[in-house]
Amino acid sequence: MAKKVVLAYSGGLDTSIIIPWLKENYHCEVIAMIGDLGQKEDLEAARRKALATGASAAYVEDLREEFIKHYIWPTLRAGAVYEHKYLLGTSFARPILGRRQAELARKLGADAVAHGCTGKGNDQVRFELAIKAIAPEMKIIAPWREWNISSREEAIAYAREHNVPIEQTTKNIYSRDRNIWHLSHEGGCLEDPANAPEEAMWQWVVSPAAAPDQPANVRIGFESGMPVSVNGKNLNPVALLETLNEIAAKNAVGRMDMVENRLVGIKSRGAYETPGGTLLIAAHRELEALCLDRETLHFQQHLSLRYAEMVYYGMWFTPLREALDAFFEASQKRVTGTVGLSLFKGNVNVTSRESSYSLYRTNLASFTMTGYNPKDAEGFINLFALPITIPAAKGEAR
Repeated sequence: MAKKVVLAYSGGLDTSIIIPWLKENYHCEVIAMIGDLGQKEDLEAARRKALATGASAAYVEDLREEFIKHYIWPTLRAGAVYEHKYLLGTSFARPILGRRQAELARKLGADAVAHGCTGKGNDQVRFELAIKAIAPEMKIIAPWREWNISSREEAIAYAREHNVPIEQTTKNIYSRDRNIWHLSHEGGCLEDPANAPEEAMWQWVVSPAAAPDQPANVRIGFESGMPVSVNGKNLNPVALLETLNEIAAKNAVGRMDMVENRLVGIKSRGAYETPGGTLLIAAHRELEALCLDRETLHFQQHLSLRYAEMVYYGMWFTPLREALDAFFEASQKRVTGTVGLSLFKGNVNVTSRESSYSLYRTNLASFTMTGYNPKDAEGFINLFALPITIPAAKGEAR
């Protein structure tokens, strides 16, 4: 049995009821750790709530800049998108939270950590891999794998029985996760893929119908694949992402609805709001197209897929991810420049691409035959076609 437990606490439904449950079932001291990842919530209120519901102490850890610089930006630099759509907002938030939780547990002399992830989801893997990488000796308590509560309705009932204040009701039953990069929604009507998301579910990105009737223009600057400026103004990571979030959200950019393959083998349906991230992914890809040679660009696409899988699977603190980071650090050295975007009612169009490292040459790309000898193409085509022409010359049917 654990004596002192550090709980990764958000103040949401699951973690709110875990504090009294741990005290009842483990008879232990519970310390709440609240990670500030830019979720725009009253974290001081969450800290007070944790104390009021039984925690002996509660810590708010400001992780915003570290989160962006060392988790979001490397993933963006790698061009990592899971299953073509998911921008990994929850996935890379868990390793930093798990790491800080393990570090705090060691510092406070705790013998266990706990989280509110369900036994069906990806987050249990992400949290626990991070904890095992930092503090492998620490006991991990996962109440959703132990208690008799089997649904969010039952969790709501438990909260009411124990006088734990919660926002969720049987009508507002969505499970949400928010940070400075995204806001996710699961549960409720989304559990049936045939249902369209309810308009009232969306909380951040406005609907296209409510967006301005005039396009908004934005220019994003990068250095070595990392975002550094918006509209010509250099900004720190937090300010840069908050600025892009505001611009994109009010222009209806960043809503996404998908069915995804969880690591545990279950298909799930989620809706995501990632306003600034959607702009950054689009701009970064356009700058790569301008600055990277064909072979690097194409090979990188394979590694981007693998990087996305590793982040999604919670394999952040692994030698392979670190090795992939080394590749992307090298491949992105030339990805420096500015991309212009036009935003209109949920649509994003590229208006300009500029870089001193551009490999685009107008005299080669234009229809005028300058800077290029077209006669060279004949020999190239003949050699390139040998694997095709030799069988054909032998009379082999295709």
